[in-house]
Amino acid sequence: MFLENASQKGWIEVICGSMFSGKTEELIRRLKRAEFARLRVEIFKPRIDVRYSEEEVVSHDASAIRSTPVDSAQNILLMTSDVDVVGIDEAQFFDQGLVEVCRQLADSGVRVIVAGLDMDFTGKPFGPMPALMATAEYVTKVHAICVRCGNLAHHSHRLTNDEKQVMLGAQDSYEPICRHCFAELRKKERE
Repeated sequence: MFLENASQKGWIEVICGSMFSGKTEELIRRLKRAEFARLRVEIFKPRIDVRYSEEEVVSHDASAIRSTPVDSAQNILLMTSDVDVVGIDEAQFFDQGLVEVCRQLADSGVRVIVAGLDMDFTGKPFGPMPALMATAEYVTKVHAICVRCGNLAHHSHRLTNDEKQVMLGAQDSYEPICRHCFAELRKKERE
C-alpha cells in the first residue's frame, strides 16, 4: 500500500495469512515507509510474544523494528496520543477489545496497520482477526508456500501434539501447508 500521503485521515489496514507468509515483513515494510515519510509511528506487540525479541517486532527472516510490548489492547490507546501511524503485530493474540481500539484510533485520524494469523492451527478463525478484517478498509492476504507440494499455503500446520490454541513457535513447531495437504492431514488424524 502506498498510502503514506493519502488525503483521507484514519483507516485500518489488515495483513493476514499463515505462518511464514511474510505478514510481519510486510508490516515492517509499511511502517518503515511511514517513518521515511516523517510520520510519527508507534508499534505494538503482545507482551507474550518473546520468540525473537522482547522489544522488537521481528520477522522470521530477521527484519526488525522497535516496538512496545503491551499486556492488552487497551494499553495501546494510552500510548498513542500524538501519532500518525500505529502498527500492531501478532494481533491474533489480543482480546476482542483490539477491534474497538483500532476503530477509535482510525476514527481519530490515525492510520492503523495490523498483522496477524487469520486462522489457528485447526483452521478456525483466530482471535479478533475476523472482526478486524470486516472492519478494515484494506485487507491484504499473503501466502506462504506449502512445504509438502509447493502450492500456495494458507494453513499453519502444528508439528507438535500441543492442543492449546496459543502456542508460540517457529519452524520447529509449525509448517505452512496448502488447503489440500491440510485436508489430507486432518483426514489421517481422524482415522
